Amino acid sequence: MQQGTTLFFGTLAIQPPLLLAPMAGLTHSALRTTILQCGGVGLLSTEMLSASRLPAENEQLSPYLIRTKEERPLSYQLLISTELHIPKAMERLHVIGADAVDLNLGCPAPQVRKAGGGALLMEEPQLVRRIVAAARRYTCLPLSAKIRLGETLNQEKLHSFCRMLEGEGIDLLTVHGRLRSEPFARKPHWDWITKVKEWVKIPVVANGSIDSVSSARTCLAITGADGLMIGRQAARAPWIFAAIARDLYQASLPEVSVSLPAVYRHFARALADRFPPERQLGRLKEFTHHFAKNYPFGHHLASQVQASSTFNEAYERAAAFFLQHDPGTAAAAFRATSENHFA
Repeated sequence: MQQGTTLFFGTLAIQPPLLLAPMAGLTHSALRTTILQCGGVGLLSTEMLSASRLPAENEQLSPYLIRTKEERPLSYQLLISTELHIPKAMERLHVIGADAVDLNLGCPAPQVRKAGGGALLMEEPQLVRRIVAAARRYTCLPLSAKIRLGETLNQEKLHSFCRMLEGEGIDLLTVHGRLRSEPFARKPHWDWITKVKEWVKIPVVANGSIDSVSSARTCLAITGADGLMIGRQAARAPWIFAAIARDLYQASLPEVSVSLPAVYRHFARALADRFPPERQLGRLKEFTHHFAKNYPFGHHLASQVQASSTFNEAYERAAAFFLQHDPGTAAAAFRATSENHFA
């Protein structure tokens, strides 16, 4: 299946049109460079960033802002509940060197909604209008918004909301094809992304349950989307972007044999190299929760890492699991016990 190989997003040309979804605790520098090592991703993303706290964050120290030079293009997602935080947040993003800005209008987490952000904003279209208008006024960077379908499947309401976003200056719209209350286990309403694609002229990116080449092909066939955004599967299989890019977008990427232990070691090494010690263990546990699903007995790996009290302990337990369950490739990734420790 030949798809359009370039997604034009403001001043950016995203090639291939495969985007990493912003995910709390996951889409930080260590995961981003792990994905880049595999190839195939067109646009990277940060975790959601509090617009109110962002101006005071130190990009050299904050685990939310740490990045390497290779992590480009990189979109910074703002969690925002009022237009009043927009000016200083945008100023900070310009100083940091953001390549694009995304507005979080779809996070269903109760704590986010309680604070007046995420999916709750879809019920406040006039507030969102002011937020988007302010964002457009204070930046010339490519500007996107990520939404869900709302509280109920209401075509008139969703149509009005999407057209408003386009009218106020959003350059790209990502649609997660689920209602606010629907869990990830619920099959997404990809057909409703088709409706959004018909309503607006700006690019539309489909998100939700894209976890294989097959599901990516089906989603594109149903939605006609201009690109795909991949979330949880990016942590389970960072090479998924490369697989989809080769198959659907004819990207010239070499076929490689994936070594699961080597991918895990790369991720852990990146955490140890870039993050302060107190920020390492939690992120290793979060990644392992997803990555362990590659193994039939992966729940043992996840539980052993989860029960660890230090980063080195977690890493040693992971190494032992790989040597037992994946000895063919683990030996090369974990050559000696001394390599299982990070200073």
